[in-house]
Amino acid sequence: MFKRVIEFEGPVLGVVINGRECSVPASFTAAAAMLASEDGATRETPISGAPRAPYCMMGVCFECLLEIDGVPNQQGCLVPVAAGMRINRQRGARTV
Repeated sequence: MFKRVIEFEGPVLGVVINGRECSVPASFTAAAAMLASEDGATRETPISGAPRAPYCMMGVCFECLLEIDGVPNQQGCLVPVAAGMRINRQRGARTV
């Protein structure tokens, strides 16, 4: 669905996205890693379960909510990837 315009050179990190090991550029955020390696959906709506994907990529819209290292409701566009990070799709309603 998405096509990289530029091939990244430089360090890559190993992360786990939805249970699958992936290598992503060290400069990516968790949301960018999800977009690059999956179908682009970062969460599901709590009512219908419809997939949603990041929209603004700057922390305003909250469409990029992810479960990162077991902690739900993380804005994936604001979290830089780290080696060994576990990134999962946010499922259902978020808790406050």
